[in-house]
Amino acid sequence: MAAGLLGPAEVRDLAELLDVTPTKKLGQNFVHDANTVRRIVRVGEVAAGETVVEVGPGLGSLTLGLLEAEASVVAVEIDGRLAAQLPATVTTQLGADAAARLTVIHQDALTVETLPGEPSRLVANLPYNVSVPVLLHFLEKVPSLRSAVVMVQAEVGERIAAGPGSKVYGAPSVKAAWYGRWRTAGQVSRQVFWPVPNVDSILVAFEKGEPLGDEALRRRMFTVVDAAFQQRRKMLRQSLSGLFGGSAEASAALEAAGAAPTARGEELDVHAFIRVARQLP
Repeated sequence: MAAGLLGPAEVRDLAELLDVTPTKKLGQNFVHDANTVRRIVRVGEVAAGETVVEVGPGLGSLTLGLLEAEASVVAVEIDGRLAAQLPATVTTQLGADAAARLTVIHQDALTVETLPGEPSRLVANLPYNVSVPVLLHFLEKVPSLRSAVVMVQAEVGERIAAGPGSKVYGAPSVKAAWYGRWRTAGQVSRQVFWPVPNVDSILVAFEKGEPLGDEALRRRMFTVVDAAFQQRRKMLRQSLSGLFGGSAEASAALEAAGAAPTARGEELDVHAFIRVARQLP
């Protein structure tokens, strides 16, 4: 193991010290491979002097990699034991100067409203069970974010990055596209985690795009998207009839937006959904 970063032995020792047993409920799988950590930092294009937000730092493997790249890190951790230990781990592994660039926020990520330091990047190994809600929450609440790279369950990552017409294209794909461009950025071996998960992982990268509308339009579009994908097999004139007051009204709104009433949600891109949202009464 390279100096400074955590290896398998250090991860287990820390977990034992804190009496932490990784739980499926919190989606905890701790990374213990320095090469994987450095790869995530590299894909994230993390540069010295930047402020990065990390969600769910856990025992600190990725936190150390980000600090090693001379970034400042705002780490949001829901587990009080892990949050309290993180500065000590950083001091031990990298020294006091690195620890001075770390801010730990002991909070549920889904309740975060503001962050110090106006972070420009989000880099995280996201718990599988909350990865999409956390991503969308931070993109909504932290407007300073320009890019992200997250490690998520492969199935979830492919859905986030999917385009119209894909079998896995759905509500998360459209909502994510509101904020910018997404791409898959490589697979991650199960063996770099402790405990070894029973699902594959993938890196997903994000670059912020030009604003597509204001907050009111975003909320309207998300409402349309949720209705469109609630029953995937339904035609949009049926799935949106509740929003528009009937299938005839929904058909008229869809036609006005340049979409076929007989289309299904998976056929529309984010711009088409915005046009439909603008027709909402």
